[in-house]
Amino acid sequence: MSLRIRLTLYYTCFFAIALVLLHIGTFIAVQRTLLRGVESDLQAGAEQLEAIYRAGGLEKIITPTGEVGVVVRGEFAQVFSNPNLFAQVFSARGQLLGRSPDLGEHDLPLPAQALELSPETMLYVRHEMQGTQLLVLITPLTLTSSGPIVGYLQISRSLADVEHTLRLLLLILTGGGAIALFGAAMGVFWLSRAALSPIEQVAHTAQSIVRAEDLGQRVPVPNSPDELQRLTIIINDLLGRLEALFTTQRRLIADVSHELRTPLAAMQGNLEILSRGAHRDPELLQESLTDMRRETTRLIRMVNDLLLLAQSQSGVQIRQEPVELDTLLLEIHRDLRALAGDVALRIGAEDQVVVIGDRDRLKQALLNLGINALQHTPSGGSITLSLERVDDMACLAVADTGTGIAAEDLPHIFERFYRADRSRSRYGGGAGLGLAIVQWIAEAHGGEVTVNSVLGHGSTFALWLPLPPVHSSDTVYWNGVPLEQLPVEALEH
Repeated sequence: MSLRIRLTLYYTCFFAIALVLLHIGTFIAVQRTLLRGVESDLQAGAEQLEAIYRAGGLEKIITPTGEVGVVVRGEFAQVFSNPNLFAQVFSARGQLLGRSPDLGEHDLPLPAQALELSPETMLYVRHEMQGTQLLVLITPLTLTSSGPIVGYLQISRSLADVEHTLRLLLLILTGGGAIALFGAAMGVFWLSRAALSPIEQVAHTAQSIVRAEDLGQRVPVPNSPDELQRLTIIINDLLGRLEALFTTQRRLIADVSHELRTPLAAMQGNLEILSRGAHRDPELLQESLTDMRRETTRLIRMVNDLLLLAQSQSGVQIRQEPVELDTLLLEIHRDLRALAGDVALRIGAEDQVVVIGDRDRLKQALLNLGINALQHTPSGGSITLSLERVDDMACLAVADTGTGIAAEDLPHIFERFYRADRSRSRYGGGAGLGLAIVQWIAEAHGGEVTVNSVLGHGSTFALWLPLPPVHSSDTVYWNGVPLEQLPVEALEH
């Protein structure tokens, strides 16, 4: 069952329940109003008949015992004339004394409970006469308000007009309710089509994307600022991210395949040379083994870099411990000096700074920056390593006098497998993953990496790391780190 049909059924059922409750309330209200009108007519008729009898329908007599009594004259009931009301007069013992002319020969007996009434009270009962329901009002007849009861007045009214009105009202409510319910169902069915059309468009676009495998398509955004517009914007953002992810994945697969093809082809070539008898020539054998060892090392390094970047996307947590950046800078200088060759490797500014982070990751980032500078600095050039404290940040900089980076390449140098012109690299260049790893390490420490380069004059890469806050307490801090957390070598230094 479609969402449109379900919405129509739900709304129709809800509307039907509300309509039934409204009709029941309306019917009851009209019924009570009509009955109150009938009761008002009966009370007015009872007052009229009572006035007639008090004006002359009660006759005082003296009983044989000498007591004064009252005789109710039944013929006075014929004086009462009302086309809608029937009047009857009964004695104090419940005997019929007289009735109004419009009753004819029909008698309505006095109920037994009427004999139990007290003065100034009344009783409503229902009778049926020739298939017609009557509402009857019985009131005691007294000489005075507190005197003894000398008789009973009974006023009746037919309920035929009330029943006819109620039947007509019920017919109108039933027929009108059915028409209103049908109209509401059709209206909801039509309105739901207009309201759900953006959702159908989203589904159609998604289906076309699946069939065509084209994530570049987007769902048209409706103009009305409602939930559907928000849903459409979210879906378009999701499609954009999926497109970027799939594009990155395809490019990653293509780049990895391209990077793996070169060392594998070189290793296969060396194996072919060895299989043709190169193992008998010691010099050729050594050259082939050296090439294969170099390519194997390159493959291992690339796989390790890819694994590290994969871990960065999975949210791996880095260690949080004090790291002396000045000591780390000297260590990096020693490691790069063996690779520098004819390139002068210097140390510039060297402040004493301690940050909280992962020492191994920070060392890897600095090594990547240093190796990158060596690869793009020709013989006779220079590389300067420096460490400065700038406000609440530590700045590790690697500046070279190499070939520099073109302006069009600067926005892309931190992308995976991206490399500028490889002809400027002294050793053929790496796989293009080093700077991407540097950027991840910087961001994982809450910092950033920046680059300033002029083509033909060199580049300066800066790794910015936040310093820990200095707290005001009895604990002694050095560079934002408690002394008890610093290693012994830092205290001696």
